[in-house]
Amino acid sequence: MGAIVAIVGRPNVGKSTFFNRLIQRREAIVDAVSGVTRDRHYGKSDWNGKDFSLIDTGGYVVGSDDIFEKEIDKQVELAIEEADAIIFMVDVESGITGMDEDVAQLLRRSKKPVFLAVNKVDNAKRAENAVEFYSLGLGEYYNLSSINGSGTGELLDALVKVLPDSVEVDDELPRFAVVGRPNAGKSSFINALIGEDRYIVTDIAGTTRDSIDTRYNRFGFEFNLVDTAGIRRKAKVKEDLEFYSVMRSVRAIEHCDVCLVIFDASRGFDGQVENIFWLAHRNNKGIVILVNKWDLIEKDTNAVKEYTRKIKQAIEPFTDVPIIFISVHTKQRLLKAIETAVEVYENRSKRIPTRKLNDVLLPIIEHTPPPAWKGKYVKIKFITQLPTSYPQFAFFCNLPQYIRDPYKRFLENKLRENFDFTGVPVTIYMRKK
Repeated sequence: MGAIVAIVGRPNVGKSTFFNRLIQRREAIVDAVSGVTRDRHYGKSDWNGKDFSLIDTGGYVVGSDDIFEKEIDKQVELAIEEADAIIFMVDVESGITGMDEDVAQLLRRSKKPVFLAVNKVDNAKRAENAVEFYSLGLGEYYNLSSINGSGTGELLDALVKVLPDSVEVDDELPRFAVVGRPNAGKSSFINALIGEDRYIVTDIAGTTRDSIDTRYNRFGFEFNLVDTAGIRRKAKVKEDLEFYSVMRSVRAIEHCDVCLVIFDASRGFDGQVENIFWLAHRNNKGIVILVNKWDLIEKDTNAVKEYTRKIKQAIEPFTDVPIIFISVHTKQRLLKAIETAVEVYENRSKRIPTRKLNDVLLPIIEHTPPPAWKGKYVKIKFITQLPTSYPQFAFFCNLPQYIRDPYKRFLENKLRENFDFTGVPVTIYMRKK
């Protein structure tokens, strides 16, 4: 389970620019993901080998300055409560404002690590002006520029030193988190499974405010079900409770083994559902996509096939994901959803013997070797699965730096063809032999 870092501060100090820079850094390490909405307010990042979730608290509240001054206190208090560390961003151009002082007062009382980031410091004169921020009483500050990235490294170096190490939760039972937008039918799905109305269900989006565990032990299956509050786009999150719910949902995704991404078929697999999907993917969780309220859709003979095609097109290149069409109201295919989640969990914890890996994959690699790069020929000699909680494979070769991403995807596809890893992200590392 990773750490959570919250970025706080008043509007227009550059929080979102800084946030986007860190998320892009993460995407450059993995693969660029098409179709992910730019206005998201949470994501994964890493620095010096340490992963953390990033929460952008900006833009949640709209209204006059007076309303904002009251509401921003709630946002910061919630960030302090839920996050492991806080980045407090201020603007050197405007200097210290009354709102900055209010936020600083809250942060001084907290016991969480606080990092004061002075933004828009892109010349020596502004660096001199930044000295005034010492008066906020938060100790050392970090000069940076969100636009060009200068100074970001020094801040992140200090940040990751205080973050807790990522810990895998040692629980004998698998954990399945039911995630999705508000009012997608998450609580109704769990109520239908356990056969009782344990959770409040209303037509009002956002009824569930917290992540709640339920032990499921029926039909030969036993696991923990986690009902999470819905994740909304930040423009829609106006209440402090909803912001709190978003942070808890991010934690639930990190804390689980398999994410059941549920959405309303009538609303479609939109950008925000994609966003939740990619967050689960970046956390290397097993994923099952549940298309709920399928009974309300006008269908023809090709409806399922066409709907599946659109979803897979949206989640390329990670298309090896089970998609189940369900109806909580009519209890259609609910058991199928659980069976599939259990299969995905087993795929995620699968271990392939080294001999079998090499016997199967080395002839394929010999038949289709990596393309020559700059006149250099790469020879892959040995493959092994790493001892981690999700599938990671090391391919040992003479020139790992010349293996390009398209060939890594080819290797991943061959792994999936020969060993069932449906619903599970697979990571491939090229290592020097």
